[in-house]
Amino acid sequence: MRLLLAEDEKMLSEALVEMLNHNNYSVDAVYNGQDAIDYLLAADYDAAILDIMMPKKSGIEVVKELRQAGKNTPVLMLTAKSQIEDRVEGLDSGADDYLTKPFAIKELLARIRAITRRQPELTNPNVSFRDLTLSRADFLLSGPQGQVRLANKEYQMIEMLMTNSRQVISTERFMEKVWGYESEATINVVWVNISSLRKKIAELGAHVQIKAARGVGYILEALDD
Repeated sequence: MRLLLAEDEKMLSEALVEMLNHNNYSVDAVYNGQDAIDYLLAADYDAAILDIMMPKKSGIEVVKELRQAGKNTPVLMLTAKSQIEDRVEGLDSGADDYLTKPFAIKELLARIRAITRRQPELTNPNVSFRDLTLSRADFLLSGPQGQVRLANKEYQMIEMLMTNSRQVISTERFMEKVWGYESEATINVVWVNISSLRKKIAELGAHVQIKAARGVGYILEALDD
């Protein structure tokens, strides 16, 4: 399941990403409201977690723009504020739920499960390309000869490739979306994970390949194309 986390407190964001990854969520993290709305309008997320007080745009502004654009992504608002008026404003703006800081991790996970259950028609649990299927619920990649559980980074990369099939995704785009702007990882991590995915796809017997577009990036293609 893919989440967008918009939280401008860097240490809190990093802790939440680690915790959510540990619970099998794929997370894109941004640190201001403008990036949040850009990401939400550019891709389909299963849910968004938005801090209400952020630079450039507030969480309230982000969810209003999101709803005005016709996107029904479930939204959980986070804030240090606890007044009734603030909760009402968040919900009236189009948010699905509201959680006041500080909060327990178990409660956050429960709230995420609740808002994603409310709109099952918006969340496709699987993505497929030819005879390859990816389960967003449990990170399982399936093919004609079985299934394999993917590591978090592998999951995010193959999901990007499968949802953008026949489109070249640059190495820089993988770095930005999977490792984040502030990551200290080197570009070699993309190649390492691509290599691992290729081996797993081959073991599954899928008629699919990850092809390198020299100097540009990678593309998912059917072997009979």
